[in-house]
Amino acid sequence: MKRILSLLVATTLSVFSITAQELENSTLWKIEGNGLENPSYLFGTIHITCDATLEGDVKKALDETTQIVMELDMDDPNMQMKMMKGMYLKDGKTLKDFVSEEEYKTIDSLFINNMGMSVKMMENIKPFFLSSMFYPKMLDCPMQSFELELTKIAKEQKEEIYGLETIEEQIKVFDNIPLEDQYADLIRMAENNLEDDKDIFAKMLKVYKEENITALLDMMDDDKNKTVSNHQDKLLNERNENWISKIGKYAKDQPTFFGVGAGHLAGDNGVINLLRDAGYTVTAIVE
Repeated sequence: MKRILSLLVATTLSVFSITAQELENSTLWKIEGNGLENPSYLFGTIHITCDATLEGDVKKALDETTQIVMELDMDDPNMQMKMMKGMYLKDGKTLKDFVSEEEYKTIDSLFINNMGMSVKMMENIKPFFLSSMFYPKMLDCPMQSFELELTKIAKEQKEEIYGLETIEEQIKVFDNIPLEDQYADLIRMAENNLEDDKDIFAKMLKVYKEENITALLDMMDDDKNKTVSNHQDKLLNERNENWISKIGKYAKDQPTFFGVGAGHLAGDNGVINLLRDAGYTVTAIVE
């Protein structure tokens, strides 16, 4: 359960992006040069999907590396406890402090219809945690995850897993975004009972399967979502920039397989371009 919860947080973060320069259609990239003795690999994941089967080129990259680094350290035994500490609103605030009575009823109906429970028991939980609970409901299939697959591979190969961020750092991203914007998005989800979100998620899965990371960014830049349109620097750009030195350190230590949300790859401020700016050679693996 702790891994599922952390995936939902990561999903909320990774679907936020900006329109970007076009790159090759690939979710797997080789990182070389700039003092690296051996290549590392960068793999763009989608955190929640219907099919998390790892392709042959990805398995080969995993065989050629000796550690796995994802957005979060997925085998951290303290992750659930750390997440629980950051789930709740401060100063005794609840959902009713941010929405009207009618909006509250609409949100409550969303929970009853999709989760089989009222939101009353969760009124003091932060809005992005409430919203993230519905991501599995946007799939028309049992949920799978590339992060869980990579965690499984790491155990099989007896390799360490590390994170580019801590769960506290991911939660802090949303703590720096006005709650009013986050509640506005929750209200929007409730008003159409997830229908728009399900349609967008289905299109996203199709584009991801095509490995078109540029098109993935283009379709994610939806200004109907206030959290996305008003706060992209916090959600994407600053995080990408913070990762580059960490990626370099891990890659210089030993050949590393990096798995991050595919929404982080493309764009002027995407991980691929930032790594190139830092002096690395980053090339697409295309089969």
